Amino acid sequence: MRRAVFLLLSIAACGAGAQSRPPKLEPLPEPPPSAPQEPGVRIPVQDKATVETVHRVGGRVVAIKVTPPGGKPYFLVDPDGGGNWMRRDSLEAALGVPLWLIHEFD
Repeated sequence: MRRAVFLLLSIAACGAGAQSRPPKLEPLPEPPPSAPQEPGVRIPVQDKATVETVHRVGGRVVAIKVTPPGGKPYFLVDPDGGGNWMRRDSLEAALGVPLWLIHEFD
C-alpha cells in the first residue's frame, strides 16, 4: 500500500513539474569593448632619442632608459607607480641591494 501511494505521489510531482514552462528568455546583450590593460602614457623625450624599457613590475613600466642622439643616456623612474617620473643619471643610487653577513672566515 505504501508503495502504491509513493508511486502515485511521485508521478503527480513529475507531471506537475513538467507542466510549468520557463518564461521566454531574451538574448544577452553584446559585451562592451574591453579597455586596454594599461592606460597610454606620453613621456616627452627629444626627437630621435632611443627609449628602452629597463624594468617592469606586474606588467607596468617603472623604469626606462632614454638615450638622446649624441648625448649621455639617462633614466626615467616611477618609484611609487603614481605617474610621477623622476630623472636619474644612473640606476645605481636607486638600487638598494640587501647586504647581510652569511658567514665570516677567520
